[in-house]
Order: sequence, then structure tokens, then C-alpha cells
Amino acid sequence: MPTFQYEAMDNTGLEVKDVIDAATEADAQSKIREKGFFVTKIVEKGKGKKTKGDKTKGDAKTQVDAKKKAAARKKKGGGGFSIGGVSGKKLCAFTRQLSTLQDAGLPILRSLRILEAQAKPGPLKSSLLGVIEDVESGSTLSEAMSKQPKAFDNLYVNMVKAGEAGGALEIILQRLAEFKERAESLKRKVKGAMIYPCAVITVATLIVGFIMYYIIPKFKKIFDDFGTELPDMTKVLIGFSDAVVNYWYLGPAIPFAMWLMIKIIKKNKTGAFVVDWLSLRIPLLGMIFRKSIIARTCRTLGTLIASGVPILEALAITRDTAGNAVFYKAYEHIIAAIREGESMAVPLRETRTVDEIVVNMVDVGEETGALDNMLYKVSDVFDEEVSVLVEGLVNLLEPLMVVILGLIVGFIVIALFMPLIKLLNDLS
Repeated sequence: MPTFQYEAMDNTGLEVKDVIDAATEADAQSKIREKGFFVTKIVEKGKGKKTKGDKTKGDAKTQVDAKKKAAARKKKGGGGFSIGGVSGKKLCAFTRQLSTLQDAGLPILRSLRILEAQAKPGPLKSSLLGVIEDVESGSTLSEAMSKQPKAFDNLYVNMVKAGEAGGALEIILQRLAEFKERAESLKRKVKGAMIYPCAVITVATLIVGFIMYYIIPKFKKIFDDFGTELPDMTKVLIGFSDAVVNYWYLGPAIPFAMWLMIKIIKKNKTGAFVVDWLSLRIPLLGMIFRKSIIARTCRTLGTLIASGVPILEALAITRDTAGNAVFYKAYEHIIAAIREGESMAVPLRETRTVDEIVVNMVDVGEETGALDNMLYKVSDVFDEEVSVLVEGLVNLLEPLMVVILGLIVGFIVIALFMPLIKLLNDLS
């Protein structure tokens, strides 16, 4: 009976190398899967070696095939250099489609080719071409995806790796698709709620800027021609108008300089911690930031644990995807405490970054062995709270903007009409 050498991964993600006796390669793969391993490479013992001439011919043939494939892909207009990363919306759609194809029983390579063929030229298509080439050359899907950081982050790669190790890639992809869809849904809600106030503020700023730049100087000329004594309000308005006319470029320059300064400060570890700490303490906005981070990190951690990723690795991935230095430090503390043998709830309470309800639900989850379900419940609750807070912020901004705009317009009208009334009285 032939002997096959194989490389595989166990359910913890560790690599296993061994030999097995089987009648055919298919039987060998079936026996390896029964052991709970995921096959990454298999070859019949004694047939792996080739003579020098055979190897040269094989290499030449492989190179020709690779060139033909590359030429065919170029002909189709896909691949090549691309600028920027893959948008969350596109990655979400791709994950859902890949999950559906895998659930239908299609081989992973064929699924990838179908999705690559229908993708429009851009970062996603380019990344998929790279993944297909690596999978064709013998790499696992997670290994191939790890080489395309523009499209697939650490969270995505590790979940796929866990799915390969457990032999449940279609289930993991389904969970990943749900995770991406929920994250995109929350992002859309927040963006959609902020469109109206942002549009109103922008239009109001442009209108006031136009009045200050074009209208007020004309009135100033009239007042100067008649030599009218101007009230204090009019002097303030004309002074502000002169500043806009002479230093208009500071309008876009100051916000850009502030944004650039924050970016530079955040390059430093201490600076990033201070900026993120301050952002979490902005009235109302800080609460929205904190609750959205808690919702996102809890959903990330819950998804990773449910997918079979070891707890320390899941926490490290969650820490790296938190996007806030305060939460990064908190997760570092939790990881260090778990390494020393503590449960997750105790160091989580010590960080003081989350509400007490989160700590209690994590504690219950650890006791019952349903930590992933508890984390899902926490993320659902906080997603809803973020939506309510954003809606409340928009409802608060609407009357506030009306009042502020009314005061600005009223100030301009009064400041212009007071000297005009005085001028008419003098003339009469």
C-alpha cells in the first residue's frame, strides 16, 4: 500500500507533519480529516523526487503556464498595481458571496476565480489575483490572504485560518460576513445621521463667508464716503469682514493644520494616548466614541472566540483593531493578566474603560462557557445605544444651528442698519 507524506493543521492551528498509508491520495486525505486535521500538503512517498531533466522540464512548463495565465489576466484588464485599500462595503459583499459559494459546495479556487472575474478593476480585483496565484501554487487560503494586507486585515486572516484548521471554512465565512455587515450597518447609520447637520453647517459657513467677503466691504465704502460715525457693533462686523478679506486662506489652513498636528502627535505612543483619552471625554461625542469602540471590540472578540481562535490570540487581534490607544492599553493589561492565570472579568474591571454591565456579562459568560454569546449581546446593546445617541445628537444640533444662524444673521442686519438709519436722519 502506498505511503503518503503530509502537512496539516490541527484544531488549534499548529502544523503537523506525518506519514499515512492509504490506497489512493483521496483515501489518505479522508483518513487525515478523520483525525481532525486540515490537509495543507500531501505527496506520495518516493514519487516526490524528480530527475534533474524532469525537474527542468517541469519548471519550464510551470513558468510557461504562469506566463500564459498572467497574460490572460492582463487581457481581461484585471490585476496590476492599485492605489488605496478595499472599501468596507466591497469587502462585506465579497465575504458574503464567498460564504454563499462555499456553502454551495464549490472548491475554494473556483469560488475565488468566479468572484475575481466579476470584480471591477481596483484593489479588490488585484488582491484576489494575488490570492488565486498563491493558492494555485500550494498555499492555504489564509496564507494567501495574509500577503494582501490592502484587502484582508489580521482579523480576517486569523478567522479564515481558524476555519481551515477546524474544517468549517463556510461557517467561519458566514460569521465573518455577518460581522462585516453589522459593522457596515452601524457605520452607515452614523454617517447618514450626520449628513444633514454637516450639510447645513457647510452651506451656512459659505453664505456667511460670501457676505463677509463681498457684501460688507461695499457697505464699508458707503459709510466711508459719507463719513458717518459707526456704532461699535458695525465696527466689529467690519473688522471681522476685513479679516476674512485679508486672511481668507486661514479658513481652510487652520483645520488642516490642526488635523496634521493631531496626526503628528499620534505618531508618538504617549501623544496618541493623550489625544484618544481627551476624545473620549468630549461631551456627548466622547460617549458615542466610547460606546461604538466597545460595541466593535466586543463583536470582534466574540466572533473570534466563536470561530475557535485561542483567547490570547483573539484578544491580541481585538487590541490591534480597537483603533484607540486607551483601549489598546486596556487590552494589553487584560492579556497580561490572563497569561498570569486570571479570568478576563477582573482585569477588564480594573481598566475602567467599559461599563459595569459589560464586566458582569463577561463574568457570566466565562462561568457558563458562553463568552462569545455574551459578547454578541453586549455589542448588540451598545450598537443600539450608539444609534440612539447619534439620533439625539442630531435632534439637539438642529435647533441649536437654527438659533446660532438666527443670531449671526440678526447681528449682521442690526450692525448694517444702525449706521444707515443714522445716515438717513442726518441727511433729513
